[in-house]
Amino acid sequence: MNNPYPVPRSNRNLTIVAWVATILVSTLPDIGFDQLAGAIPAWLVYAKMGLLLILCLTALFWRPVKPLRNFFIVMFVFFGLAELRPHINFTWPALQALFGGSVFDHRMQAEQTGKLAVSLAMILTLLVLGYRRRDFFLTRGDLAAPIEPAPLLGFPKPVPWHRFGLQWALYIAAALAAIQYFGLRPSGAVWLRVAPSLPAILFYAALNAFNEEITYRSPLLATLEPVGGSKQALWMAAYFFGIAHYFGTPGGLLGGILSIFMGWILGKGMVETRGIFWTWWIHFLSDVAIFIFLAAALVK
Repeated sequence: MNNPYPVPRSNRNLTIVAWVATILVSTLPDIGFDQLAGAIPAWLVYAKMGLLLILCLTALFWRPVKPLRNFFIVMFVFFGLAELRPHINFTWPALQALFGGSVFDHRMQAEQTGKLAVSLAMILTLLVLGYRRRDFFLTRGDLAAPIEPAPLLGFPKPVPWHRFGLQWALYIAAALAAIQYFGLRPSGAVWLRVAPSLPAILFYAALNAFNEEITYRSPLLATLEPVGGSKQALWMAAYFFGIAHYFGTPGGLLGGILSIFMGWILGKGMVETRGIFWTWWIHFLSDVAIFIFLAAALVK
């Protein structure tokens, strides 16, 4: 499965099926229930898993949709792991104490350790399905690979990824920091209380960036690219990742749209370099900006 970039779309109809499935199991139905009924029903996630199970079985026994089998499987595993994780206690006091045991450590340690367990389980799933590490971008990749030109972003030519990645990592992180600063406006005293948590912020930002890339992006790109091609897989992964941030940070409609754009940038890094490094780096700096203000909010 050593596919060069760009991978062409192999089947238009299957690409449409993949898009419909991605939309139905994404956060969009949750948003609809939240807006129309004021609450997200508890059964909704099980309905999504049921749909994916039906699609998995269909792909196993009906040849026309067989190319999407692995996509349906990894999505079913994604939701299954997401449901299982809250039932396991990932609190490790020793790890919290390693970074000082601050309120930020208590807030992040169990969450990120649980996410890491999910990431490792997702890697195992992909390996069992027959993918190699480079097939799901778990390699450094070509750090100097040329970007596909993006004139609207200020890059009309195929410059090396290290130029594009370094600039956009700073742009996105700075934008996130500015948005949060004007929302929180922390005082100097708050910054002094946040400073001791900086090692924990850097550690958990690095871990969260890895976890979300392996959970949200890598499996979708690896399983969808052979069917929908690089560009369609990129947009499906960006949509699925971004719309989930409607209930996250930054949240709401604007947060969801901005996160879809960020998901596109991150996916672009994966498919064009055939590796995770630049995607992880951009995500890491963004999470540093987010986690600094999260720590500020916790100690304010």
